[in-house]
Amino acid sequence: MKNKNEAVVVFSGGQDSTTCLLWALKRYRKVYAVSFDYGQRHVQELSCAKKIAEKYNVEHKILDMTLLNQLAPNSLTRNDIVVDESVPSNGLPNSFVDGRNLLFLSFVAVYAKQLGITDIITGVSQSDFSGYPDCRDIFIKSLNTTLNLAMDYEFDIITPLMWIDKMETWKLADELGGLEVVRDMTLTCYNGIMGEGCGNCPACKLRKKGYDLYMASKM
Repeated sequence: MKNKNEAVVVFSGGQDSTTCLLWALKRYRKVYAVSFDYGQRHVQELSCAKKIAEKYNVEHKILDMTLLNQLAPNSLTRNDIVVDESVPSNGLPNSFVDGRNLLFLSFVAVYAKQLGITDIITGVSQSDFSGYPDCRDIFIKSLNTTLNLAMDYEFDIITPLMWIDKMETWKLADELGGLEVVRDMTLTCYNGIMGEGCGNCPACKLRKKGYDLYMASKM
């Protein structure tokens, strides 16, 4: 039996997925969170995810996806590759992990179906997507159709952040009562530094720019 009162959140412990967790907690009777260990250099995000899930009494599962580390060498899975400090004008940034969202959402869908859940929440955004093709709306819609066909099940992949930028994401977190949690307890930095991060990687730059713009708008 399908349960529309529950949802599963793809949960990294970063800014976007934590905002999505807060969003889901306002809309569903019960929320589950799924994180992935894929040998990421910022593996501390899993500790952040665990603490945030505990804070909100959310059932949290961490799945082993370390095979990605072997298949897709990049700056997020190799300490000997320096993270690009900006998005290249041509080609993908070296922090892009081939197949990551495809695999994560597919495994979350399998998990959700076992629970009788149709709604899957993910924090991808086409407005601030750092050049990652698997954060685009067309990919999410395509995968949603594929998963429905593959499992003969009516999944609904929901993307609350798809059309908003980082400033608006901070605003949403504030409206949901979680600004301090997102600011202080999450890890977005590609170099694995919690909160404000390293300040140099693309994720930190996007996060800080959005935060500064949002705080300025409140003055």
